Amino acid sequence: MRAVLIETCGRPPVVAERPAPVAAPGAKKVGVIAAPITPLDLLCAGGASYFGTPAVPYVPGVQGVGTVGGRLVWFPTSAGMAPGDGSMAELAAVPTGDLVELPGGADPFAVAALGLSAVAAHMALTWRGELAAGEQVLVLAGGGVVGQAAVQLARLAGARRVVAAARSPRAREQAGQAGADAVVALDTDDVDALAARFTAACEGPLDLVLDPLFGVPAAAAARALRPGGRLVNLGGSASETSPLDSATLRSRSLRVLGYTNNELTSEQRAGAIALIAGRVAEGRLSVAHETVPLEQAPEAWQRQTAGEAVGRIVLSAT
Repeated sequence: MRAVLIETCGRPPVVAERPAPVAAPGAKKVGVIAAPITPLDLLCAGGASYFGTPAVPYVPGVQGVGTVGGRLVWFPTSAGMAPGDGSMAELAAVPTGDLVELPGGADPFAVAALGLSAVAAHMALTWRGELAAGEQVLVLAGGGVVGQAAVQLARLAGARRVVAAARSPRAREQAGQAGADAVVALDTDDVDALAARFTAACEGPLDLVLDPLFGVPAAAAARALRPGGRLVNLGGSASETSPLDSATLRSRSLRVLGYTNNELTSEQRAGAIALIAGRVAEGRLSVAHETVPLEQAPEAWQRQTAGEAVGRIVLSAT
């Protein structure tokens, strides 16, 4: 079968022939349709992730969408994090318990582009952030895949107003296209100035912040929260530390909560994927993405690494 291969960590992959996987007892062979190139794939293949240096060669791809017995399914893999191959191939062997059947009408490439990023957005908003109908939400990094999904999912969960914040003009445009009521520029490291922008963009109390950035944006967003408000952090792409001051936390009795997909049960993950796929099938959820043939994976990988892609690149294995 044709597959994408990481032969040397830190270098772009190649496309080559690979023996078809053998499904062990309790696993199924999936005919792969769509495999996204995600930040986790890039991190693992770089050889410097907290999972350690992966054994090479291996097929990357921590998630994908394909078919089993005529049924459309989403599936995860541990490629790059543990020995074994992933989704960027014509076939993948996946434990049966990890397969999530998708509803008819769900675009497999749209579901693959959303995938675990949308799971993080949905569960951080609802499970950790306890979003209630009628609340106002601020989404930091609103132009990324997590952010675009969060803007839409917050609205679908009943938020009355969703404000987004993003760094680049393109990211701010994507946040607006996702449906944000207002978009704030993250072009300053002045905490007071940024907090004032957030407050001005909100209409009334700010209840919940979704934060994949940390750093200055998180500190500023905390100052804009109402008393008793919540900030859910699910990343540190701006900084691993933040000038979040004790006075802000104490004076408003704020809650700062951490989130990771790794804490989800398989049932929680499957339920979130099913909800996301259902919204895709209804035409109510999407993120910027492009579809590229499997044979063009090396060039696509480099573009995704350099941030030159329009949204997330999804490889087509069909």
